[in-house]
Amino acid sequence: MDISNTDTPTVTDNNERRHSIRPCHETDYPSIVALWERSVRATHGFLTEDDILEIKSKLASEYFPAVDIHILDVDGKPGGFIGMAGNKIEMLFVDSFCQGKGCGAALLDFAIGKGAKLVDVNEQNPAALVFYRSKGFRSVDRTPTDDAGRPFPILHLSL
Repeated sequence: MDISNTDTPTVTDNNERRHSIRPCHETDYPSIVALWERSVRATHGFLTEDDILEIKSKLASEYFPAVDIHILDVDGKPGGFIGMAGNKIEMLFVDSFCQGKGCGAALLDFAIGKGAKLVDVNEQNPAALVFYRSKGFRSVDRTPTDDAGRPFPILHLSL
């Protein structure tokens, strides 16, 4: 996958599908909330249904407005998104049709190009940990709970 470091890069994968990364707008929230839910259900088996619904209820009203979100479109459809606050990646989610096809790597490379150096990962999401480590991130700390106090240990990573 080839990606240039511009505000709206175009990416081409080996299947010649067209990808682009663009800023998120509030009108995108419904589609990325749905993408978030599909991604979380596929990768965060440790969350209960109540956890998922609680977090989902806060995405558009609290979490999304607090970060700078960029969406990776694949043939005109959102395939993933990344949210940053300063030099920290606060969220990176990829839809199932995009997983394992370089979409997450394209988003992460984009964020690193924008100065990202920090990310937190749920300890119970080993695939995410392997992914970030493959890009040079290393564990620097661990907390026993997430930001909401739920018993989900968080690994703090840094480049």
